[in-house]
Amino acid sequence: MAISTPFYTRLAHVLISIICLVYIAIIGQTLLAPLIFAMLFSLLLLPFAGFLEYRFHFPRALSSMVSLITLICAIAAIFVLLGSQLTALAQDWPAFKQQVLDTTIDLQKWIEVTFHVDSQEQMNYLNDSASKAVNTGTTLLGHTILSVSSILLLLLFTFLYTFFLLLHRRLLLRFIVSVFDQEHSVIVYDIVSQIQYIVKKYIFGLFLQMLLVTGLSCIAFWLLGVKYGLLLGLITGILNLIPYIGILTALLLASLITFATAGTSQLIFVATAIVAIHLVDSNYIMPKIVGSKVKINTLVALIGLVVGEMIWGITGMFLSIPVIAIFKVIFDRVNGLNPWGILLGEEDIEPRSKPAIKEVIEDETNQGHIPQV
Repeated sequence: MAISTPFYTRLAHVLISIICLVYIAIIGQTLLAPLIFAMLFSLLLLPFAGFLEYRFHFPRALSSMVSLITLICAIAAIFVLLGSQLTALAQDWPAFKQQVLDTTIDLQKWIEVTFHVDSQEQMNYLNDSASKAVNTGTTLLGHTILSVSSILLLLLFTFLYTFFLLLHRRLLLRFIVSVFDQEHSVIVYDIVSQIQYIVKKYIFGLFLQMLLVTGLSCIAFWLLGVKYGLLLGLITGILNLIPYIGILTALLLASLITFATAGTSQLIFVATAIVAIHLVDSNYIMPKIVGSKVKINTLVALIGLVVGEMIWGITGMFLSIPVIAIFKVIFDRVNGLNPWGILLGEEDIEPRSKPAIKEVIEDETNQGHIPQV
């Protein structure tokens, strides 16, 4: 005899489960963040490791190590290219500083004429602000050192976890399957294969999207004659990996550097170019390359970004979309969790489509669930 659980009881179970998961994520960030990154990287490298094993008969440990070294080299190449551009910017720092000073003087004159605040009062305000900044300088430096060390530790543990996940992948798969009853083995294998497919395609799509946005940005900045165009293009492409927020950050940084090196006239063209590239990316590149792999609606994606930032900061923003995609795969294939999969998914709405409730009723009627009146 099936026992019907009241709605408020089910709701309480869901809320308690969500609270427990968030609390575990907060206190377990040191372990879970690199482990999730490692899982994503291992799923991405799994075809390459399998190719080395079956084509060249590499041992499991050697194929895992070669795959990991390939990943490290790719990430290092990006950092080296970005570092070389930052070095060029550092060499031009005196000219950059002089341009900022000239711009500041012009801005002071405009404030004095417009708001009738003389330069001495402005300087007093700036000196007070500088004094407060100096007082907190030690704290900021300490936070910066901790942030750099945290990033290095995150990378170190991520690479270690990636290697061991690739090395023991069959053991982990057998464990996951054995946790559930044998009658659910087919569903478990299907979920694992779908997660592997979606994560692999999603990460590859993000990488291809980053290359396209970087290329378009570099071409646009080169045509506009912007100094440090390659650096700004790299920054735009990398920050664009963070949906919605990354492009705004890239626009701000590009505007500041362009304003300091070229002035107001070129700033307008740079801002226009970045907005145009973002429109092309959001309306064509993202739906065709990335959106076709992960069917998540924009509302859930935005909420996921905010929640990820609240829990893990920038790391959570990077991980929010693939984690939501993994949950959607699980929800779609587990009885009782299907409504959550519907909530996370997209809905294709045509320009002249019928109201949603009418479409649902007609679908149910055509399937024989609702008798025609």
